[in-house]
Amino acid sequence: MGSTTDPTWREDVHSDAGALSDFERMAVLHELEAILSSPIFQTSKRCQQFLSYVVQHRLEGNHDRLKERTIGVDIFHRPAGYATGDDPVVRVQAGEVRRRLEKYYSANTAHSGVCIEIHVGSYTPEFRWETAASYEQEPPQTHPALPEEAANGTVHEQEPRLAEWSASPETNRPRRTRKPLVWVLSAIGLAVFAALVTIGSVISRSQAPKSTLEQFWSPALSSSQPVLICLAKPAVYLPSVKLYQRHSKTPKQFTSQFERLSQRPDLQPNDKMVWGDMVEYPDYGLAAGDVYAATGISALFGQIGKKNQVRIGGNYSFEDLRNSPAVVIGAFNNRWTMQMTSNLHFAFAEEGDQSIIREEAPPARRWRSETDPNGRTIEDYAVITRLLDSKTGQFVVVVAGIKSYGTQAAGEFVSNPEYLRKALQAAPHDWPAKNVQIVIQATITDLLPGPPQAVAVYVW
Repeated sequence: MGSTTDPTWREDVHSDAGALSDFERMAVLHELEAILSSPIFQTSKRCQQFLSYVVQHRLEGNHDRLKERTIGVDIFHRPAGYATGDDPVVRVQAGEVRRRLEKYYSANTAHSGVCIEIHVGSYTPEFRWETAASYEQEPPQTHPALPEEAANGTVHEQEPRLAEWSASPETNRPRRTRKPLVWVLSAIGLAVFAALVTIGSVISRSQAPKSTLEQFWSPALSSSQPVLICLAKPAVYLPSVKLYQRHSKTPKQFTSQFERLSQRPDLQPNDKMVWGDMVEYPDYGLAAGDVYAATGISALFGQIGKKNQVRIGGNYSFEDLRNSPAVVIGAFNNRWTMQMTSNLHFAFAEEGDQSIIREEAPPARRWRSETDPNGRTIEDYAVITRLLDSKTGQFVVVVAGIKSYGTQAAGEFVSNPEYLRKALQAAPHDWPAKNVQIVIQATITDLLPGPPQAVAVYVW
């Protein structure tokens, strides 16, 4: 970027947004649009989001939003009282934005008239405006020698400037250049052009067809409330310390909690236990697949710029689900999933000692997890349920597998535009305005689900 000492630029000295004229605000927004759409910024959604956030709040005069902790909460979803000294995410992102701005202005020397900068140590963007020398008054000029005709009192009509000069009593007064008028007209033209570009960009975006991913999540994105991502936390019981001590090989074995959590007691298949040998551990219980799904979906919303909150176990209620759109994760370990999907086309059920996905209408298909001879899961299934108006009265997406592997695969599926596009390409054209269920299948290798694929779709 150009130096602030460059005489062709003037530093922005406005203390608030009110000091900016409408033309200047429009010029800044036009410059911001150009920066965000450049290849340098298109590769980083987070940099685009950061720069757009600080510029918009600067223009609106919201200086209280341009503080490290506030930015961390609004953009990076940190807790309201998080320790900025321990978490440098905002400072790191600001440095990356500064680096990309420098790279942008180094590659784009033809400026639009305004340069956007974020100085080190501040998150408030500054605007530098181009001031060409031709915008000022030209220096005084000496009176040119009059032609002989003018000296004799004869003036030709094709030389009005000389006639105008000779009629002026202040023959040595400097002439004001006509260039300011040219600049004003140019500024008006630029303003009109910027307005047309902005309006055209808005119209283009509004008319451009939305991707399947955008259509799938549109009801959640259009809500003013944050999306709740809800994980279940079932009751978990572990052997008591006394049980470990009774079955330890040496007195020093199982003396630490780490050993008791990471090693098995020396129990044989016929050893007897009583209920008192088991202790409930309320801090444990999240399924790995559920956590992977929640993390992936939260990251998706973060990239889009949609606020979201992760709720676990008893940290959310039916009242919460009534007030916000939600993603409910997990099947047999989540009572909300079982309640919301119990009467739908594809539902979770149990047949004998097996958990399955059952189609409640013809052809009444069944899907169940498959295991190898060693009891390891090699194939799992899941149901993705999109309800525009669920039992909560809010938009809800249920991401649930028969086992944890299926849930993880379903979380990946709803975060991937290509997976959703393929699954819904044969669906009715008005599916975005309807409820949708998708049954997916995933092959499990080394405890990880492979690429999921849709095996059944139902729209109503």
